[in-house]
Formats: sequence, structure tokens, C-alpha cells
Amino acid sequence: MEVESLATEMETAVRVVHLASSLCVKVQEKLRLPSSTNGGGDVKSKDDDSPVTVADWGVQAIVSWVLAEVFGSHNLSIIAEEDTESLTKSESVILLGAVSNAVNEALSEAHKYGLPKPDKPLGSDDILKAIGRCNSTGGPKGRHWVLDPVDGTLGFVRGDQYAVALALIEDGKVLLGVLGCPNYPVKKEGLSNGCNQTESGSVSKGCVMYAKRGSGQAWMQPLHPGGYPESARLLTASTVDDPVLATVCEPVERANSNHLFTAGLANSMGVRKQTMRVYSMVKYAAIACGDAEVFMKFAQSSYKEKIWDHAAGVVIVEEAGGVVTDAGGRKLDFSKGVYLEGLDRGIIACSNQVLHDKIIGAVYASWESSSL
Repeated sequence: MEVESLATEMETAVRVVHLASSLCVKVQEKLRLPSSTNGGGDVKSKDDDSPVTVADWGVQAIVSWVLAEVFGSHNLSIIAEEDTESLTKSESVILLGAVSNAVNEALSEAHKYGLPKPDKPLGSDDILKAIGRCNSTGGPKGRHWVLDPVDGTLGFVRGDQYAVALALIEDGKVLLGVLGCPNYPVKKEGLSNGCNQTESGSVSKGCVMYAKRGSGQAWMQPLHPGGYPESARLLTASTVDDPVLATVCEPVERANSNHLFTAGLANSMGVRKQTMRVYSMVKYAAIACGDAEVFMKFAQSSYKEKIWDHAAGVVIVEEAGGVVTDAGGRKLDFSKGVYLEGLDRGIIACSNQVLHDKIIGAVYASWESSSL
């Protein structure tokens, strides 16, 4: 498929991620209030004990509804993280109400982002239908939208980094990716130190990054509180190719990343800077815009990577000039369904090919002495 033919898909994806990010900002501000003020119950736990919030369901509903309005619901395939099981339980009436309120408040401003808006507020059934529509399992054939409504929900709940991630895959290839990063800091030091905030405590910066496969370009737009921005700037990954000078990122959570191996690997390469532990696909964003050079993730053998945690970030990094592979140097395979099957040990994203080759070499040299 020609890159030019994705104009409507790209524009819709970028605009809906702006809208979804605005919902997230409002919900996160509410979560920062005392529980007696925000009504409580806005955060639930899933079966794996990871949190899910009003924003997760709200974003999924908005993106699903908008995509269906623009492209039609017939044969619309959306792969997304959340389902409606928790929301349909009798004890979740208040929670579903909170999701409905957040969704309708956001959609009432859809026209400011150049998107369709409903003629009347969506009812609970409409919202559950939109969330439930995102039940595709992907695969090697066809076109699939891939959504992580709030990537890094733990960071979101803690007032830290998170991302809204939307990608389009066709026949196993990622065609475009969009990352909404409402708390992306003005200074990269803020990445490992929570949000970059103004003196009043409000988030001082946020952005949406996006790229089309094969364009050789990745772009960043600022997040505007009340509408779609007119400006965008080109992103260029760092040219630093000496590991000693590189800034390295890794996940915060120990449950799905081997911090000890990453630390040993960084030490063996002489990396001087302290590794930054960052929530969500913001790690990919940091590489794409030149604030970091390396993202390494070596999960435990029992952990399976999901495509919605990587698809959007991978294409943005690659179009900005970076390289993303597994630890064996092979491209990530998005054609196997919900999971990234066949990964060799882990995932390595670098800002340029020279640095990537050095990291891959260091992985092979370190692997035999590791406990993995």
C-alpha cells in the first residue's frame, strides 16, 4: 500500500489520539484529588492485579466509536487491551456511569478536533458496544487497528508517564503509529522523575507523536487543552553511537523486565549515565525525539509481549531514524495475533544502526554469563 493512500487513516488516528489524551488529562487530574472528592472507585484491579481506570475504558470507547463513524463498523477490526466484563457487573453501575460521563464530555468537544460527534450523548449500551467492538485477535491477513488505551496505567494512576497508543496493521505490517504522551516532560530529566510540572503543580507539557511506514518522517504536535494544534515539528533520533554516552531506558516494573541483566549489560558497555526507568511506550517516544538512545527490555521467560505495547512506538522510532529488533537482531513480528511470538530473549530499540549493532553484540557477549 502506498503511504499517500493512508491520509484519512493517519489524520483520523492523530486527531482521535489528541481527543483521547484530553480525556486522560481530565481523569488523571481527578485521580489526584482526595478519594472523598473524586468519588472513589475510578481504579479497579484486573485478574493480574494490574490497574484499570475510567480512562482505559473511556479512551477505548472514544477511539472505537470514532473509527466506526469514519470507516464504518462493518469489517472494522480493532485489537485492544480492555473488555467489558468488569463494567457489566451489577456492582459496577457507578463505575460505568463515570466512564459514560468521561466519554460524553470528551465527545462533546470532538468537533474541536475535526472529528464527528454524536447527535446526542451516548448511552451505557452504546459505550459498552463500542468497548466490546475491540475484540479482534489480529493475525497475518487483513487490516487491524491496534489500541492500548492507557499504556502504563500504573504510571497514570501515580501521576507519572503514560501513553495513548494507536497503530494500524495490514497483513502483519505496521502501517502507521500514533502516541499521545500527555505528561511528556519539557526536559528529559523529568522522564525518570515523574511529570515535569509548573509551580502550580499542573503538567507543563504534553505531545502527540506519529509516523507512517515508509515516509522517513516522524512528527510531534503539542497537546492543546481545547482543540487540535496547527503546528508540528519533525523528529530526529539521536546520532550518538557510543554506548558510553548513551541514555538508556528500561521499564519500571520488575515483574516483566530483568533489571539485573540490563544493569550488567549497561555496565559491560561502559554506560556512564544512570538507566532511566520509565513507564509505558514513552520510552519509544524518548528515542524518537532524541532524548534517549536505547530502550532495552528482557522479560522473564513466562512473560509474553503484546502487540499493543509496541506497534505504535516501533514505527515512530523507525521512521525517526532508529532501529527496533529483538535481542537476536530480528524485526518484531506483528502477524501472529495478539502476542509478539518468537521473540529472541528481549526487545532492543536504538536511535541509530551503529549503536544498535554494538548493543546486539554486547547482548551476545553477556548472555552466556547471565542467569536468564
